[in-house]
Amino acid sequence: MFVGICPMATSNTTRLIIVEDNPDNREAMAYILRGAGYKLLETDNAEKAIERISEQDIDILISDLRLPGSIDGIELLKRAKTVEPEIEVILTTAYGTIEIAVEALKEDAYDFITKPVRKPQLLRSVERAAEKQRLARENRALRSQLDRKGTRIIHAGDAMRKIVQMVEQVGPSEATVLITGESGTGKEVVAEAIHAASPRRDRPLIKISCAALPDTLLESELFGYERGAFTGAGARKEGRFELANGGTLFLDEIGEVTPGLQVKLLRVLQDGKFERLGGTRTIDTDVRIVAATNKDLQREIAEHRFREDLFYRLNVVDIHLPPLRERTDDIPLLAMYFLKIYAEKNKKDIDGFSQDAMHWLISYGWPGNVRELENAVERAVIFTNTRIVPLSVLPNVLPAFSESPHALTFKIGMHWHDLERRAIEIALAHTRGDKPLAARLLGIATRTLYRHLEEHEQEPKQDSPVIEDRQAMAAPNTV
Repeated sequence: MFVGICPMATSNTTRLIIVEDNPDNREAMAYILRGAGYKLLETDNAEKAIERISEQDIDILISDLRLPGSIDGIELLKRAKTVEPEIEVILTTAYGTIEIAVEALKEDAYDFITKPVRKPQLLRSVERAAEKQRLARENRALRSQLDRKGTRIIHAGDAMRKIVQMVEQVGPSEATVLITGESGTGKEVVAEAIHAASPRRDRPLIKISCAALPDTLLESELFGYERGAFTGAGARKEGRFELANGGTLFLDEIGEVTPGLQVKLLRVLQDGKFERLGGTRTIDTDVRIVAATNKDLQREIAEHRFREDLFYRLNVVDIHLPPLRERTDDIPLLAMYFLKIYAEKNKKDIDGFSQDAMHWLISYGWPGNVRELENAVERAVIFTNTRIVPLSVLPNVLPAFSESPHALTFKIGMHWHDLERRAIEIALAHTRGDKPLAARLLGIATRTLYRHLEEHEQEPKQDSPVIEDRQAMAAPNTV
């Protein structure tokens, strides 16, 4: 008999169906799952289950292995996967054997539980199956977003959305652009996007790093030189300003240019004219300048290391890129973008990141910004041997939490509830209120942490005289 949807109001969007012909067993599992906040359907036979799965969005199927009629649990699993390939199936049986379990797992069952079904085991299995589904949906959504992106500026949040809007407005103009931001924030990518949005897109985009070359060599690279201009100059060479004629010249790390060379750059920006090293002929050039720096040029001006007039020539339009730690909404999309690139490059089938791995990516501070994230994902791809990137292959996992500044100490005879409450308090303080991360540090499910918090809120809070900080005393036991 089909009972229907649990009327309990809940924020849990996971939908389950229980298929069990024993009403006592069915009602017991339903009671447990309703109490955990799951939306629930119940039926006593496989045919009705298939009908409901085809009509409604069902995330998890929990079925007895032995069912009345011609369809058993294994056959129901196969048919359910045919109707809804993404459904997760948990089989239960009182006649568990290794052979049956192996057969069920070969048919892509998520879990196999022997009866009598115990509450912790059932909730743990359902929660993990639900997390797997949520992760799969999130990874599909991220891949879908990437497929819709028409620019290399990968973004999801408002911070970079404003940058993209600026690029779209500035690109078609002839204005000189100064891009500022920390190293690794993507200044070169923004320069490429500006060029791609400009009328010069069919002409060259020439790049040069002003920090990578000594002053004399940088000058010859920018302006070129005549034969015999210096020892080793056996033939005339065109500089970057000539090569970029009609297009865009990207001057990366412009803050590293010495004052002497700044004067020559200023003249090109003002007049569009220059001479090659060792030459006397003035050359005209039509080049759009996009410059970038990780330095504070206003401070450089105040300390007489950068010319103020050159700064104003460069800073017609200023685009400041925020560090990755201030645009965490972009991290999942960026991580998936790099995952796709390096999975293809290394010929690996990897669908996405585990929940713990993605949580770490979002939580980490990324001092090296997008460049560091890219390197971390490339390394993760190399060491991942499954379809999902696990937390363990990420570099420096949980660096901020590797050593806790506090340890929970207790004396023999301390009440367990006091110990439990104090452990939760320390974990939450250490993660600055991040409950999922605190739960992971404690080795429990997030839902379990919430349940404990609710229980402790209902208890009168008392200071325990036997709990102290390790920094205050040396206790006989430490956890």
